[in-house]
Amino acid sequence: MMGWTRGIGLSVIISLSSAGGVFAAPSRPDRAPLPVVAPEAVGMSSRHLAHIDAIVQEAIARRELPGAVILVARQGRIVYWRAFGDRAVEPERIPMTRDTVFDLASLTKVVATATSVMILVERGKIRLGDPVARYIPEFAQNGKERITIEQLLQHRGGLIADNDLADYRDGPEKALERIYALRTVAEPGTRFIYSDVGYIVLGELVRRVSGQRLDDFAREHIFRPLGMMETTFTPTGALRERCAPTERREGRWMIGEVHDPRAYALGGVAGHAGLFSTARDLAIYCQMMLNGGTFRGVRILSPLSVRRMIEVRHLPPGEMRGLGWDVHTGYSSNRGDLFPIGSFGHTGFTGTSLWIDPASRTFVIFLSNRVHPDGRGDVTSLRGRVASVVAAAILRPPLPELWSPPWAIAPHVERPRARAPVETTSVLNGIDVLRRDGFRLLEGRRVGVITNHTGRARDGTSTIDLLARAPKVTLVALFSPEHGLRGQADGPVGDAVDEKTGLPIYSLYGPRRRPTAEMLRGLDTLVFDIQDIGARFYTYITTMGYAMEEAAARGIRFIVLDRPNPINGQDVEGSVADPDALSFTAYHPIPIRHGMTIGELALLFNAERKIGADLHVVKMEGWKREYWFDQTDQEWVNPSPNMRSLTAATLYPGVALLETTNVSVGRGTDRPFELFGAPWMDGRRVAEELNRRDIPGVRFVPIRFTPRASPFAGEECGGVAIVVTERAAVRPVRLGIEIAVVLHRLYPETWRVDAFGRLLAHRRTLELLKSGAEAETIERAWLTELERFRHIRQRYLLY
Repeated sequence: MMGWTRGIGLSVIISLSSAGGVFAAPSRPDRAPLPVVAPEAVGMSSRHLAHIDAIVQEAIARRELPGAVILVARQGRIVYWRAFGDRAVEPERIPMTRDTVFDLASLTKVVATATSVMILVERGKIRLGDPVARYIPEFAQNGKERITIEQLLQHRGGLIADNDLADYRDGPEKALERIYALRTVAEPGTRFIYSDVGYIVLGELVRRVSGQRLDDFAREHIFRPLGMMETTFTPTGALRERCAPTERREGRWMIGEVHDPRAYALGGVAGHAGLFSTARDLAIYCQMMLNGGTFRGVRILSPLSVRRMIEVRHLPPGEMRGLGWDVHTGYSSNRGDLFPIGSFGHTGFTGTSLWIDPASRTFVIFLSNRVHPDGRGDVTSLRGRVASVVAAAILRPPLPELWSPPWAIAPHVERPRARAPVETTSVLNGIDVLRRDGFRLLEGRRVGVITNHTGRARDGTSTIDLLARAPKVTLVALFSPEHGLRGQADGPVGDAVDEKTGLPIYSLYGPRRRPTAEMLRGLDTLVFDIQDIGARFYTYITTMGYAMEEAAARGIRFIVLDRPNPINGQDVEGSVADPDALSFTAYHPIPIRHGMTIGELALLFNAERKIGADLHVVKMEGWKREYWFDQTDQEWVNPSPNMRSLTAATLYPGVALLETTNVSVGRGTDRPFELFGAPWMDGRRVAEELNRRDIPGVRFVPIRFTPRASPFAGEECGGVAIVVTERAAVRPVRLGIEIAVVLHRLYPETWRVDAFGRLLAHRRTLELLKSGAEAETIERAWLTELERFRHIRQRYLLY
């Protein structure tokens, strides 16, 4: 690898009149698109802006990016425009220049797609509330007929974030057909799910309505009128020669070819990615937005359209977005800490971002190719810190309003809204269906049952008692998982005899974790009936997998009595376990939160691991994928001693990751998995840092507690209680990563970060965490494998 420069800038903070300097050579591609002035001329501090130089150079030295171009403007004048570091470090070093052309990645969504859609709205071709299927009839498949254009613009159409790359292997036409056939993963309008798929559909909508492909429409109606001559999809010629490379693909460096694999498969033109541009051209676009849709006499959008695009919408999970534009969500890190809510922007995966503040009439353009050369760069933190430096340099009006007068506050107070009633249905579990059908599936069989205290019918009768009394069924043996048959043990469990039935109880969580030939002697059927919790490292699913393997080896039928995933069956999250990291807490390469029922997991394990079991799943009746446990009209029974509530189960996939480190997760308290802490932890400091991150669906309160169980049994701990404010918005694995990022930064010498990898079972996540990466970057690192799992998972879903 070529050496990395420390990023000596190729220009300085500019103090030139429009009659000279960059305007003296109008043919140059890095000519200024706006007048260039000293920062003080528009009420900014040049001394403070100079802090950008140091933080960018330090980031380059840490190899977070090879180089960058940053442009800052205020009140229609450029005050800062610099190039740092290198455009390329492989196969040869090429210095970064201000006219470098960048792959904008997801900036395409706002600069090209959302803007094009709003132009069509202005011309009366479409309305935001129109169903997408009115213009793309094929999109109406599988319950998508009511998804609106506005919902796709706001990422609340209920569509998956990204569909499987295999859907694109047969060309653009087939890829779109497969997208139109997708099912929703959430009820449209109810959740914010950042979706590339939705913007691919919007790109096709522009083509269907206008008769022009997105690139042609945007060029004719946005870029050419504004003089953005360096902005295009699929750049060629001299423009391509100035492109910053990204990564290697198909044996060559991607230069002028879109990095996003789906946009690449679609021919380089797509609604979610594919646009290339320069800082110069993007400055024109940003100024157009600040001007209310016009630039130098050319109107692209009406003032009301611009206002509509950036109007804050409080989305159901508490996220705040405009139409395309980000305002205040988990993706807003590039806003920094000082620009107010009401400013807006967007980021791109390749390391790009825009942030625009109408109140101070300021915008910040940050362009990098952080994925060059090996995909490991990370500018999440840097983009936010640059924005904070810019905001802090603003000293004179116009400024965001510091204190609203009393009469201005009242009209904006958001009044409590009545919650819509939660749908509840009397769900029949597998045991209820088996019982109703007279146990016909077990007729004449000699049965062993793997169960515990959660194996019970709706009326509370245990599965053991039901099978023991079932006609023409011979119950021969009982098998217990971790925590024993009664669910109360917190360590290894021995064999025993059931007092009520006199049957042997064989422990599968003691010296052996698989049923032996001796245990299985005389059986022709194994029945599994245990309530899972929805997380990969909850060991009941491993017990099921091991038992399936032993049953298959001996020709024994395996029957799973299905039960709900208590934290719903549609949310899938977290890293997929590395194949070489499988263990009793990671039976198969699935994500931490798998979004499947125990029966669906059995089908997946049997097929993907080629177990070959004679497998039967007795399905539930009345259950829907979006249901949480409290929508099933069933009694909550603690699945294990410390899983005492649905709230604990909701947080468990993330908080439990801390348990293998030197942190208490509340075992031995009244609220396990709803708090965490340690004797060395300052709960107030940790809570303050976590609350500053605006993690969706939760807030943090500093506490002190003394756990009665390890670790730190009997020791007073400083810590944090997690308050769930909006359950549907909680992403527990992301929450766990956010906590880990904070602990690693606040206590780098004390917190045992290496132990965090034990339940993660994902080497890359731990590497990124140790390197100081932000949670957003860590999460992106597992998206490809996660979408591959989603595609596999789809084959085994029963509901």
